[in-house]
Amino acid sequence: MADVKINAETRTEFGKGAARRIRRDGKVPGVVYEHGLEPLHVTLPGHELLLALRTPNVLIELLIDGKETQLAIPKAVQRDPLKGFLEHVDLLKVKRGEIVQVEIPVQPEGELAPGGNLLEHVLPALPVAAEATRIPDYLTVSVAGLEAGASVLAKDITLPEGVKLAVDEDAVVLQVLAAQAEEAPEGEEGEEA
Repeated sequence: MADVKINAETRTEFGKGAARRIRRDGKVPGVVYEHGLEPLHVTLPGHELLLALRTPNVLIELLIDGKETQLAIPKAVQRDPLKGFLEHVDLLKVKRGEIVQVEIPVQPEGELAPGGNLLEHVLPALPVAAEATRIPDYLTVSVAGLEAGASVLAKDITLPEGVKLAVDEDAVVLQVLAAQAEEAPEGEEGEEA
């Protein structure tokens, strides 16, 4: 799991106009949530945050106003639908040793059985409960030799130590679909008959 340090500033201006001014300066407005406490509104450096969010479930060490350091994980990220730049981020403050629920990307490895079958990702990310400072980047699953109709259930995935499923163990994560037969063009059917 990646651990990234980012400097943040508290903000007192809210609303669309203030958010636009923040984004115009190359920064991103955000909110840090903590269990049972008032949310903290912050401004984060846009480029550093964009690089940090490339890693799923990144652990961010926030240095707020140069004084207080807090650990946080991203909970919601809003992006511009056309340009893709960050518009807003919600972070959840965590403590070392705290168990959090996150979704871990599932990466299949290996080749399916011959026959042109397709692998469907029913759950592209597996919901798990893990210690905030020990969240795996991804989970690998072997699909070598799987044939049409086969599926991989949540309980079939080997989890790292300290990570537990936060979904029904019989939930389908991956399944192999049979290849569709190609339809012959209309003129060829009559000739073969």
